[in-house]
Amino acid sequence: MLLNLAAYFPVLLFLLIGLGLGGGLVSLGKLLGPRKPDIHKNSPYECGFEAFGDARMKFDVRYYLVAILFIVFDLETAFLFPWGVALRDIGWSGFIAMMIFLLEFMLGFAYIWRRGGLSWE
Repeated sequence: MLLNLAAYFPVLLFLLIGLGLGGGLVSLGKLLGPRKPDIHKNSPYECGFEAFGDARMKFDVRYYLVAILFIVFDLETAFLFPWGVALRDIGWSGFIAMMIFLLEFMLGFAYIWRRGGLSWE
């Protein structure tokens, strides 16, 4: 089987135009942009106050736990919209499958809540 490369020409053209436009605009900004550094522009931004401590300080594990829990529950709730849109097409079997999924979702949420994974002390 021969591969027809002519079908990929629009993709190649799109990539070349995108890379050229992006590189050209960044270069234009570097060439024509103002170069007036002062003490405020070169200082690190730290929420309006001077930085304290070491940049490699340890974070509490609960920070990461809350972040991971947010991602997990956010992805689980992302299944609700397509299910709601296709509910008429999938019928009762799809409805029951989603109810089982939501039951597992609520059990997981209750478990995490009961274990204190959502509280911040």
